[in-house]
Amino acid sequence: MYLIPIAWLYVAILVAVSEDTVVAGVLTFVFWGIAPLALFMWIFGTPARRRRQREREALDRNDRAETGPDQ
Repeated sequence: MYLIPIAWLYVAILVAVSEDTVVAGVLTFVFWGIAPLALFMWIFGTPARRRRQREREALDRNDRAETGPDQ
């Protein structure tokens, strides 16, 4: 899973280093490296977040069932 983000950051760093000015390099790295990578990681992390949420809800339901409704 992390191979694609690492490769993307590598390419973004290489492109940023080849820019003429430091400001252009930083902006290139932010807008062509970090921003798309954050979006990619958020989109592809959604199934795992949903799975963890369902597991937490199931644990909460089990805890409430074991302690009883009056406690």
